[in-house]
Amino acid sequence: MQPKVIKGGSFSDHRGTISYVNDFSFKDIERFYIISNSDENPIRAWQGHKLDAKNFYCINGSFKIHFVKIDNWENPSKDLFVETIIVSDSESKIVHIPAGYANAIESLETGSKLISFSTLPLTAVGDDDVRYASDYWGING
Repeated sequence: MQPKVIKGGSFSDHRGTISYVNDFSFKDIERFYIISNSDENPIRAWQGHKLDAKNFYCINGSFKIHFVKIDNWENPSKDLFVETIIVSDSESKIVHIPAGYANAIESLETGSKLISFSTLPLTAVGDDDVRYASDYWGING
């Protein structure tokens, strides 16, 4: 499976605005959390996931979501191609990163918030999560 963007939309009238991503399924979602990076450390990098798929939706501000397909979990190549997708609260879309990738989340403005939907139960995270240095693939702010 490849990373993909699931597009949504919004509707506004005199009552306000509704943002949606109707093509996103919660079928495999086990948990979610909200990411707010500090101004001093706007990049949260690099987290690899052997089994867990991540789905990111920006609820405030904007982010760059960087990701790489891991070739070797113990010693990945430093030459892997880093892909980047920008998300913001002004557009409704979810970025789906399947298992087998590492990601880095970069806040682009103060107060940015990103919701992450995960497919792996919390009890299995210890066997799944692989961390790499924040500058491993050159994304270090």
